[in-house]
Amino acid sequence: MTKREIADVLKEIATLLELKGENPFKIRAYSNGARALESLEEDLDVLIGESRLSDVPGLGKALVEKIETLHETGSLEFYDNLKESIDDGLVSMLEIPGLGAKKIKTLHDSLEISSIEELQQACEEGKIAELKGFGKKSEDKIAEGIRNREAYGKRHLWWEAREVAQPILDGLLALPQVEMASHAGSFRRKREHVGDLDFIVGSTDPGPIMDWFVAQDQIKETTAKGDTKASVRFDSGLQADLRVVPPKQFYFALHHFTGSKDHNVEMRQRALERGLSLSEWGLKPVEAESFEEGISAQSESDIFEALDLSFVPPELREGRGEIDVAENGLIPNLVEIENIKGVFHNHTTASDGRATLAEMTAAAQDYGWEYWGVADHSKASFQANGLDEGRLEAQIESVKALNESREFSTFVFSGVECDILPDGSLDLDQDLLMRLDYVVSSVHSSFSQPVDEMTARLIKAIEHPATTMLGHLTGRLLLKRDGYEVDARKVIDAAIANDVIIELNANPYRLDMDWRLWKSAADKGLLTSINPDAHAPEHFAFLEAGINVARKGWLTVENVINTLPLVGVKEALARKRSHLSE
Repeated sequence: MTKREIADVLKEIATLLELKGENPFKIRAYSNGARALESLEEDLDVLIGESRLSDVPGLGKALVEKIETLHETGSLEFYDNLKESIDDGLVSMLEIPGLGAKKIKTLHDSLEISSIEELQQACEEGKIAELKGFGKKSEDKIAEGIRNREAYGKRHLWWEAREVAQPILDGLLALPQVEMASHAGSFRRKREHVGDLDFIVGSTDPGPIMDWFVAQDQIKETTAKGDTKASVRFDSGLQADLRVVPPKQFYFALHHFTGSKDHNVEMRQRALERGLSLSEWGLKPVEAESFEEGISAQSESDIFEALDLSFVPPELREGRGEIDVAENGLIPNLVEIENIKGVFHNHTTASDGRATLAEMTAAAQDYGWEYWGVADHSKASFQANGLDEGRLEAQIESVKALNESREFSTFVFSGVECDILPDGSLDLDQDLLMRLDYVVSSVHSSFSQPVDEMTARLIKAIEHPATTMLGHLTGRLLLKRDGYEVDARKVIDAAIANDVIIELNANPYRLDMDWRLWKSAADKGLLTSINPDAHAPEHFAFLEAGINVARKGWLTVENVINTLPLVGVKEALARKRSHLSE
């Protein structure tokens, strides 16, 4: 096991021990051990090989033995036995927002609740509101979390669905019977989460293709299989549908099964206005008896051109005005991942990240980025090991030294993700914040404030001289937690007025600010930075999800500050600082 995998095991052990009500010091030992491992700058293999692991602060003899066992064997009897000793229902309750291990233990001890079903019944009977430390408000929040869990369970994050979708598409394209193939549906439109997957294939020999499709690994059941259509359901609950059409119908079917209902209705109406009939089968004159007499298409662009439209990228086919824009030839050149020159809002082991400053810089360099920005949490985020003034000053010096060493070609910007406190003030001293290259101001607490109070809180933070960017506007976690209530329009206007960027948080669970808000915001002059909010080198890959949302939000290179080269970004950040010091 790697040090990160071992750290994950130690964190889970701490959670499981808390569910069992073990000694707090024992629980803390495993949490601290995980943190110590994540902060290691030396190679774990070397430390173990030289018997120096016990020299690492926070790692006692018993913990060292467990880490060595995990590292060498990939398993730990203590961990396995601990998992078996705890009811699966208690572990599943951790999925309910606001329910930590300590509260679950209290519910189990007081009301003998051992499953989400029992938890729901207790909410309905008002038993949780009567418990000390809970109350009616907590009970309502738990009940809402259970309802959301059921609804969310029918959806799948785009990021996770792609792990199923891409191998299937690659496999289809490799089949000799397949002439062309593509994703379709909401997955191709890059919606943040999807209900199912759609695949369209062009072929004159569908039989072998259908057989291959229903024989995929991880299929739980085949719900339908015909000559040209099949539906399967995977172990995760994700459904996938395959349609095989004659090659001449491929692009019409692809367009039809990609567009939203509203987009397709508008396209069919536009066709009718021109005496044409548009469907998944093709495009033909209304009076024609069959699509054999229709217009051929060698690409989707041909379909749009036949209706006097410029090409509409799949991401924009939502029925939100794209047809009118395409009629005037004004569909913009949307931002692409290759346009990104660097990223901001990322974390290291200094707070709750899982890689050191040097490791993250090496990863950014591997991506070919000209720069990246470190923005570890501030002290109010104690649960994330946030930095106080002294530790942040030390990090500023570490960043400076790393840049001066020229060990990496990628430049590191020094920043912080500073907590916006409940009253709208920032968590760290203004003079220190102004020494940083940039500041991401974010909310991490008091999510239940009324909408007017939360809106005023964010606007006050935006008006703070040190704020460069506003982080994850609503604090939502997709399919897990709704965002806090805020008047996004007022916040956007305040950001524009104060020359503050609102980030597009690319973490697949956040994708915040929502794509539905970006077009109008960008039209008014709002800039964004597409930030992965990376807590490990592999999280830099989240940028792809952020690009999806940016494109759905009609964003171009001009709307995204981190498409600027290093020189341009330095000038932009310095201009903000110099303007404020005047």
